[in-house]
Amino acid sequence: MVKKNVYDWISGVPLDEHSRRKLKILEEYFRQYLLIRCKLPQQSKFRLAIVDGFCGGGVYECGSYGSPLLFLTGLQSAYREINTLRAASGLQPLVIECVLILNDESASAIEVLKENAAPIVAAIGEEDAGLHISVSFFSEAFETLYPKALAKIQSMRLTNRIFNLDQCGYSDVTGETIRHIMSAPGSSEIFLTFGIQELFSFISRDVEKNTVPYGALGISAEIDNLRNQTSNKGEWLGEVEKAAHSALKTNAKFVSPFSVHNPNGWRYWLLHFANNHRARQAYNDILHKNSSMQAHFGRSGLNMLAYNPQHEDGALYLFDEADRKRALDQLYDDIPRVIKDVGDAMLMSDFYEMAYRETPAHSDDIHDAIMLNEDLTVMTPSGGPRRVANAIKSDDIIKMTDQTTMYPLFGKLPS
Repeated sequence: MVKKNVYDWISGVPLDEHSRRKLKILEEYFRQYLLIRCKLPQQSKFRLAIVDGFCGGGVYECGSYGSPLLFLTGLQSAYREINTLRAASGLQPLVIECVLILNDESASAIEVLKENAAPIVAAIGEEDAGLHISVSFFSEAFETLYPKALAKIQSMRLTNRIFNLDQCGYSDVTGETIRHIMSAPGSSEIFLTFGIQELFSFISRDVEKNTVPYGALGISAEIDNLRNQTSNKGEWLGEVEKAAHSALKTNAKFVSPFSVHNPNGWRYWLLHFANNHRARQAYNDILHKNSSMQAHFGRSGLNMLAYNPQHEDGALYLFDEADRKRALDQLYDDIPRVIKDVGDAMLMSDFYEMAYRETPAHSDDIHDAIMLNEDLTVMTPSGGPRRVANAIKSDDIIKMTDQTTMYPLFGKLPS
């Protein structure tokens, strides 16, 4: 991540803890993304575009890779992993074609990045015959770059797109651009860094401090309404998270507004935008694998942002084992209510579409809560019952049991 007139990539940039956490999540999610998108035996090719809008110089002072080099090495390692699995199954190798657009407003950062990326790109060209990466470098403001990047992506008919928008604060990416990216045909995902410190200045009781222009992302009115509220640190996180999610969730089907957890305070959100429940499912699972790296204040069941601090206790959710136990308890109660609200049965794929809009829960915990609940049963497409949680599929049917222990919505029907 680049701060204007602050980061000197020529001399070396230290790796902050919050950046280390974000990069680890990004690296692991990107691997999972490629494995999921390239798992069909019938596939012979996968094509995608990656836009790293605030890419930096690629290598930190400590030697750790930044996002542009993680994308390059991630493509290489996933390509090899995928084709090792395919070879073991007697399948032909899969070809991956990627357009990688790397941009930073600092020209010196881009020059450093070119040097750092060159040996990796060369090694891929020599060692990985079926991995074709076209790298383009730009040095301009992201909003200036975006139309050019979009034109390049469209001209090559690339419908799989990942945007990594690791902005320094809050104002370098507009809500209009986010909406444009996510409304395009095909499959788009965005990772957006969003500064929290400025947000807390904005919601200060002191009107003179309420000057941060969040109107670009369309949440100024919501945040302004919080100005006179008083609550503890965790509750502030919950209220601010709720306001941002309410405003931003219209930009994609699935928006996760979790903050990058830091014992010294919450400095950034790492927002993930996607239009497919599988993407949100994979992202949630990655967060649980890296427990305590992100934080959410509120409920841990299916309606994560619905808690009311005046009527119920919220809690900091750090995606660890203790929180998963708490989530399992809430899911046990929440899931039957969802099924009951639509009638008495629904496809698992439809349930996922509904559930993953507003839950931080791990997929295993959702499945376990279903199987443990005596009011629910899962049927296979052929009509047989599912008996183990990890066998549940998207084309299964989840339904209320005939002898439910829950009260009917309108009371007992007359005989």
